[in-house]
Amino acid sequence: MTSESPSSGPRRRPGGRTGRIRAQVLDAVRAELAERGFDGLTLDAVAARAGVHRATVYRRWRDVGGLLADVLEATGDDDWQPRDTGSLLGDLAALNHENQAAITAQPSIAAALIAASFRSEEAARGVRRLWEDRYTRCEVIVRRAVARGELPAGTDARRLLVAATAPLYHHLVLLRTPPDPDLPEQAARTAVLAAAAGAFTAPPGR
Repeated sequence: MTSESPSSGPRRRPGGRTGRIRAQVLDAVRAELAERGFDGLTLDAVAARAGVHRATVYRRWRDVGGLLADVLEATGDDDWQPRDTGSLLGDLAALNHENQAAITAQPSIAAALIAASFRSEEAARGVRRLWEDRYTRCEVIVRRAVARGELPAGTDARRLLVAATAPLYHHLVLLRTPPDPDLPEQAARTAVLAAAAGAFTAPPGR
């Protein structure tokens, strides 16, 4: 994911030696994160595991936040789209189940990047690009629901998506509570009820 529009689709990545070095380094980041966790992740250790010169890693990625941002960017260079279950509730619940799985994965690149974003501007930019990319791709969920008559026309897709997904991040990232298998659907259902009542449509005159 880059600062360009995420809706433009996957971008070409360098091939040849440059592409191989990037792949080696990002694989090393994932392995180091799995073994040592975020606080044990260092550029020197990544360079050693990847078998590349430390100067190469420092020059291209600058800090741990840059490494994590690139790992997440590489993960996002795909054709992923949210599931179409045939209902708004089903779509949002499926999205939340995916989000919960990503946050609670061991290791969780997403959780590590969130932590790094408070220490690295590169990681902070990576977080913003992540949300912009995923929310843009997920707007189709709301368009489908409007077309099916489940939501009023003019429903603000971004506001609805934030309302549906925010409880997971609040519980899992901020409160650090154990994963609740019922939370993905509960959060989705609350957002659906609010949206159907017009909570995410613009007031008259705006």
